[in-house]
Amino acid sequence: MTNPTTIKRTSDRELVVTRTFDAPPRIVFEAWTTPGLMKQWWAPRSIGVPLLSCEMDVRTGGGYRLAFGQDEASSFAFFGKYLEVTPPSRLVWTNEEEEDGAVTTVTFEDRDGATFLTVHEIYPSKEAFEAGHGAEEGLAEQFAQLDELLAGLVAKA
Repeated sequence: MTNPTTIKRTSDRELVVTRTFDAPPRIVFEAWTTPGLMKQWWAPRSIGVPLLSCEMDVRTGGGYRLAFGQDEASSFAFFGKYLEVTPPSRLVWTNEEEEDGAVTTVTFEDRDGATFLTVHEIYPSKEAFEAGHGAEEGLAEQFAQLDELLAGLVAKA
């Protein structure tokens, strides 16, 4: 199945990304919420900056911290808290590494055994959007890596 990643700017402070994955929502949700699985697909391999650590307390009010880099001394982190966790259909979290970080909502919709995934980011202002977005270039690669992982997880299920 060819699954193009669609990226659309829907307003001056919103970005919406969609993609269909050939796996049921419960397995795709698991890949987004299990640290050991997230480490296998989240960092695009082409940038050469691995995900060093992945701490996730995936519950409403819980937090996360993802550290990237070659070692702890040169690492940079993304962190925030989960505002909503509804397995296996919805995740909402803050991005607190920047003062004007986005709120990200990810939905996992069952479509005949596959998952239609929507990532929606909303920034507090147009200026914050302009300063904060840009990582979407790596999404197609990340999602291809997620496809690889999901194929293995589906085969085991």
